[in-house]
Amino acid sequence: MSYTEVPGARVPIRMWADPATVEPVAMQQLRNVSTLPWIQGLAVMPDVHFGKGATVGSVIAMRGAVCPAAVGVDIGCGMSAVKTSLTANDLPGDLSRLRSKIEEAIPVGFSMHDDPVDPRRLHGLPTAGWDDFWGRFDGVADAVKFRQSRALKQMGTLGGGNHFVELCVDMSDSVWLMLHSGSRNIGKELAEYHIGEARKLSHNQNLVDRDLAVFIADTPQMAAYRHDLFWAQEYARHNREIMMALFQDVVRKEFKKAKPTFEQVISCHHNYVAEERYEGVDLLVTRKGAIRAGGGEYGIIPGSMGTGSYIVRGLGNPDSFNSASHGAGRRMSRNQAKKRFSERDLAEQTQGVECRKDRGVVDEIPAAYKPIEQVMEQQRDLVEVVAKLKQVICVKG
Repeated sequence: MSYTEVPGARVPIRMWADPATVEPVAMQQLRNVSTLPWIQGLAVMPDVHFGKGATVGSVIAMRGAVCPAAVGVDIGCGMSAVKTSLTANDLPGDLSRLRSKIEEAIPVGFSMHDDPVDPRRLHGLPTAGWDDFWGRFDGVADAVKFRQSRALKQMGTLGGGNHFVELCVDMSDSVWLMLHSGSRNIGKELAEYHIGEARKLSHNQNLVDRDLAVFIADTPQMAAYRHDLFWAQEYARHNREIMMALFQDVVRKEFKKAKPTFEQVISCHHNYVAEERYEGVDLLVTRKGAIRAGGGEYGIIPGSMGTGSYIVRGLGNPDSFNSASHGAGRRMSRNQAKKRFSERDLAEQTQGVECRKDRGVVDEIPAAYKPIEQVMEQQRDLVEVVAKLKQVICVKG
């Protein structure tokens, strides 16, 4: 599918979704974003749905400006995956022990490590720049600095919501490790602080939506936000690296006889800002629920906890600002899912997956998400499929 251009917008809004299937409130959000004077263009992914300020599943390219609410509160949220030397035949019939070992190694929900994880003690984890990274914490917003102790202990933790750790099998029976998480509470605190600061600025007082407040280049507020934004994005990347190292340690211990090895880890943000250049113009590109899909670049597009995921390679389509969807995308809110579905429905839809099947995760039921195959079909000009994965273990917060 190629894109559809939304008529009547001030700048191009290119949609890889069927406009007829997008909620009216989400369409209005897209039009609202297009009114901002700094906007160069918008690309709308097939998993688009209503979000705070800006839709989830959109790519917003701006000249000399960035909207912190459009980045979202989970700065740097993204995915990591790695192919192992194990095959489906190496897996035990009962996967409950392996799931328990993963949950013991990686704190989930509101839990955190009792003591900060020392990356130097984790097998094969690169630690170059670690001290410099934490040294730059001294430059973050004063209102958030008191969170450092918590940020240290939350490094290497999953969180809740739609975050997960999975053990998957691809169509060739190779075993993969995959996880989804972001910058934890410290990213949320930084985002909320800067969203509040942006709303106070005079140039943001007459916007169609106060959640679209922006910082403008060459101002102290923009400089402060960029520092904290890029630090939080790095925190999210380190968080996933540590969790993946902990996950690999569990697999090494549980499959000692097989002596598992691991290929290069694939990692990608899908809530972040990047400095990129298109048609000779330097832009700040915000991907809110979208991955970068430059030519030959690897990415990860997950489905729901019962439907599987895709490893992809970008086709470098400049019309989408070199982007693709970040997942299946919700088709109903969490509250709607809880009202509509039961634990029995969850058990039926996650049959064959070792995972939680209690009321606490009914809002993550596969039926609350768009069909991942449909989402992939709509972006054939953005990515090519490298591998299709099906989870056999799914750990939720």
